[in-house]
Amino acid sequence: MLWFPRRDDAIARRHITRFDPAFWTVNFPRPMMAAITTPGGDALDVTLVFTRKEDLAGLIWESEDRFDHPLLAYETRRDYRGVTLSFRWQSSGLKPLDQINGPTLTIEGRDPAGNPKSWFVRLWNYAVGTPEDAVITLDFDSLVGGFQLPDEADPVHAGDIDRLFISLIPPAFDGVSSGPLEDGAGGFAPVTASLSLTDIRVRGAHAELELADDHVAPHTIRIANGYDDTFNLAPERILRNLRQLGYRERITHYVGMSHYYRLAWDAAETRFVIDANPPVLNAASEAWHRDFFARLAAMDFTLVLSVSFELLAENAPNDWSQRAFDGTEALTGWVPPSTLIAPTSPAALQYIKDVFAAFGTLMADAGLPPLFQIGEPWWWVPEGGARVPHFYDATTTALYTSETGRPLPPMHQSAIETPSAEQQLYLDWLGAKLGAATLAVRDHLKNLWPSAEVGLLFFTPQVLDESAPMLESVNFPTASWAAPAFDFLQIEDYSHVIAGAWGKRSAALDKVEAALGYSLSQTRYFVGFVLDPADAFIWRNMERALSDARARSFGERVIWAYPQLVRDGALFFEPAEETDMQGFHDVRLPETLSFGSRGGPRFSTNVVVTASGHERRNQDWADARAEYDIATGIRSTRDLADLLDFFRARQGRAFAFRFKDWMDHSSASRPDEPVTPFDQPLGSGDGNTLAFALVKQYGTAGGDPQIRRITRPVAGSVRIAIDGGEVTSGWSLDPATGIISFDTPPAAGAVLTAGFEFDVPVRFASDRLEISLEAFEAGEVPSVPLIEIREA
Repeated sequence: MLWFPRRDDAIARRHITRFDPAFWTVNFPRPMMAAITTPGGDALDVTLVFTRKEDLAGLIWESEDRFDHPLLAYETRRDYRGVTLSFRWQSSGLKPLDQINGPTLTIEGRDPAGNPKSWFVRLWNYAVGTPEDAVITLDFDSLVGGFQLPDEADPVHAGDIDRLFISLIPPAFDGVSSGPLEDGAGGFAPVTASLSLTDIRVRGAHAELELADDHVAPHTIRIANGYDDTFNLAPERILRNLRQLGYRERITHYVGMSHYYRLAWDAAETRFVIDANPPVLNAASEAWHRDFFARLAAMDFTLVLSVSFELLAENAPNDWSQRAFDGTEALTGWVPPSTLIAPTSPAALQYIKDVFAAFGTLMADAGLPPLFQIGEPWWWVPEGGARVPHFYDATTTALYTSETGRPLPPMHQSAIETPSAEQQLYLDWLGAKLGAATLAVRDHLKNLWPSAEVGLLFFTPQVLDESAPMLESVNFPTASWAAPAFDFLQIEDYSHVIAGAWGKRSAALDKVEAALGYSLSQTRYFVGFVLDPADAFIWRNMERALSDARARSFGERVIWAYPQLVRDGALFFEPAEETDMQGFHDVRLPETLSFGSRGGPRFSTNVVVTASGHERRNQDWADARAEYDIATGIRSTRDLADLLDFFRARQGRAFAFRFKDWMDHSSASRPDEPVTPFDQPLGSGDGNTLAFALVKQYGTAGGDPQIRRITRPVAGSVRIAIDGGEVTSGWSLDPATGIISFDTPPAAGAVLTAGFEFDVPVRFASDRLEISLEAFEAGEVPSVPLIEIREA
């Protein structure tokens, strides 16, 4: 099940000291790097790699928690009056505390009049010790901005602060110069720096913060993390969220494409380029991952380490990238864009092997077993636009001619073109090269760690596309990938899930299973992906996909990805009642029993009356849950016999079933009104989405309607309209989910409406049925309660 709780919904609470080390963050501009780790107790460490004279990183504390799940976030408190913060500062490789432009605390907030204002507090003014080893004490009631005091004094208003930002810069920073850092001979000389804050102490009236601290029961859904979206957080903070949200046993960690590598300066190209020489990991990334891996091992997690063939384009060597017919570099839709390495490039492929090996060594040091995923290996063709293939980089085309003795065939300009016989030979050769590259990585890892398990991540929508069959030739090398080539197969299909293209999704999953032959226990399903928080509907699509993956008995179901799940406050869980219930019988309780029953919706609200007499109401459930008693519908001994028969067939509480609520069983506003195709909103077309969920709105006159998902519509009763006109074809209904799937996506802006009858999915509330013929004839009817089950 899926829920979007608020912080107020958290049941467990505890207090932490304000400025707890685990809740600081770092931020900085590319191409420099920084990482925060927590060695334990009242300390934090920051590791930095500066590449330019103008680089500036920030060690940040925010008054509002933006990086924890709502059930685990600290309270928002902007008042720092009465607070004193002290810590020991020990730095190396940073601009010293006593220098001009030295470490400065920027306080962002508002002045007493409520006007936005920033104060710049020179830390050296509050330090006792040396410029690189000092105790700093910050009393917020007497804190003053300005470099020279008291001449430049700018008293801080501590009552309304949003953010604290401690600047960290290289020694060469002067506020004017720019460009790569250099040594005395003018060569590129990046600076690795470190900062430790220890003995962090907080005193005063507002020294503590309330922390939401719920624990979700462990469940069978797994999670994937992306380093490019969590590099700014302490691993301790991430793993607290993961574990307390119920995730266990194994996570997949994608190291990303832009933050792990070391850089060199290419003067000829005037840009920073990936340095393929060992060590391949920059110091900040290595420090972060050492801490992350050690914590995973201590918490009994295993890790699938994912490295892809994707790199940030602005740093990728030119001769590594895939290219189109006109020499254009392969660029993805990310901002800034990434590129894909050519599987035929010996240098690029060796680099990927070296990256895997470097992370694998860190895993081994932490005691983690060697589990690896080769992420999304493919020849690049964008999903939209002109669909230009990027099959023609110089390394690839030269290798084709030298290996086959054949000339390069005419280059494709679109993936939807029909290849000639000679072009098909080239496409098949590309597919073989992709397969060979992945097997080379596999063999490299198994040579380093004989016990290693190596898997492959395959993205079905970009490859199994009927409109562009050449994609299957180049990106689905079954001869190389078929079982048992890899120890496990991971499949993702988020384009299908986002669009609600359930038919295409099912066909693609079936095809992969048949073509590659991996058992279901060896196949892991990845579901995603909510890039934009405005597209929260995708979470519901993901919930449906997860349910289908469970029905298919995939070995594992994995959510992509952790950063978005925490950002949007999504909570996946498996309620005990539905874990115990193994199925649903798609039958309706006889209408002779349901007619005359009593019941209806029930909400759960906690009401606390304060000492002043005011109330505080906290809503536990976002949606109502119906409860019924069908005892009042039993009118004859025949009804009694029918109930006994039905109860036994459902095995008490074990199986749910359909129930007709005679007061609320259709899309119409009243039970005696006819169903029309204009009764309820179904959604708005966007030109891409195919699937829409049936809903019924209540209380529309108040402007804030309560929305109820309809999961058990009555087959044959559903009517659909687009822009006010009923449509009787071009769509289909899944009566087990209430999902309407269109054959073609409704046009952007199209208004979709629906009318329908529906049943309520319910179960018996008890495993025991107490009935007596004698008592019934005497007018005593036992209570027979039913409880609605939530399916969406």
